[in-house]
Amino acid sequence: MAANNNPTVRGRRLGAELRRLRVASGLTGTQVAAHLLVSQAKVSHMETGRRAVSPRDVRDLCRLYGVTDQNVVDSLMELARESSRQGWWHAYGDIPHSVYVGLETEAASIHTFEAMVIPGLLQTPAYAAAVIEETIPLVTVEQAAARLRVRLRRQHRIYDPSRRLRLWVVLDESALRRIVGSREIMREQLEHLHTLSTEPHITVQILPHTAGAHPGLSGQFSLLRFPDSREAVVYLEKFTSGLCLERPADVQQYNARYAHLQTQALSPGHTRHFITDTIKVYTS
Repeated sequence: MAANNNPTVRGRRLGAELRRLRVASGLTGTQVAAHLLVSQAKVSHMETGRRAVSPRDVRDLCRLYGVTDQNVVDSLMELARESSRQGWWHAYGDIPHSVYVGLETEAASIHTFEAMVIPGLLQTPAYAAAVIEETIPLVTVEQAAARLRVRLRRQHRIYDPSRRLRLWVVLDESALRRIVGSREIMREQLEHLHTLSTEPHITVQILPHTAGAHPGLSGQFSLLRFPDSREAVVYLEKFTSGLCLERPADVQQYNARYAHLQTQALSPGHTRHFITDTIKVYTS
């Protein structure tokens, strides 16, 4: 999906620009909130892309920040209109982690660590369906079907030749050993993982149990980078929502964690041998 059609990315860009204008004006978030008679939280959420910004909000903020160039005001108001539109994933109803889906759709590269399951972008339909059914209590048939369709639609990103996603996955051995669905589903899933790991734009590394303690013990995380920015976003997935970290200090910490995980994990070549050996366990 093109960047100008992605409401999540457009909202983040608009928020970053509004924050830049506020800082240039010398105003604090508290002062802006007092001028507009809104909460400081609203100002913060607008600047981080976590809250929709209306064209009227943009107009009022530009007046407050002393922006006199009408072209700048008009372009920001257009960004606000575009960011209020819905992404393709909204057609499937109330889907958890919709912010992440929006970021993933636009990302140029993703470096992710998973401790418990095969990452969604690399899941087979049968494995994905089993994960959804077995990990979400009280999920209805309709909800499970919608989540599966979204998950499979997300995988278009790794097959799009015009905007091929650079994907690097460090995967704990536990994800290969845990039987999800059935032994047959696991065999099919690991064969699929092996095949994808040979693609030039996809790197898979297994972190074996013999590696001992490692920086990923605290759980799953992803580092996303975008074509138009040198900055990265860290995404921490929770059960029904997630957390985006953008502070340089936080990103630096997770970059260091990922570098350690890459060092401790098996090389891509040894990983493929490891996956092949594990497939034999499910075949016997």
